[in-house]
Amino acid sequence: MKTGLFGRLNRRVGGWLLAVGLGLGLGGQALASDCAAALGAGARTVTTPELSVAWLPEPSPIPRDRHFAIRLRVCSPQAWVLTKVDADMPAHRHGMNYRAALQPAGPGLWRAEGLMFHMSGRWRLLLDVQLEGRRLRLTDELDLK
Repeated sequence: MKTGLFGRLNRRVGGWLLAVGLGLGLGGQALASDCAAALGAGARTVTTPELSVAWLPEPSPIPRDRHFAIRLRVCSPQAWVLTKVDADMPAHRHGMNYRAALQPAGPGLWRAEGLMFHMSGRWRLLLDVQLEGRRLRLTDELDLK
């Protein structure tokens, strides 16, 4: 074991780097779970290194062949804006027959209305976000019974 000034300094710097590394590693998970918790039980989360988007359908579970809405929360240190909510069925190569209407519902909160999954199978929710001209598409897949 090293002693003296440099030995103590190396241990302090190493401990600090470990703490920062652990903090950064858990930060994304904490952001995602906090984001979903704010919407309530059953909320799902889509996460990238830069942001998380939590969403909760109303009603839940999602009904087949009936309109439903989704409450969404965008969580990020930056001011990402949700610009579009859509869905498709990749295996069938088609989307919904309706276009969702997206409305802001508070800081970082959104509501999409008018979605309809008209058949059972694997659906992919498509969430478009934008920050200062930069665009990202987040996706989440679910099986509708």
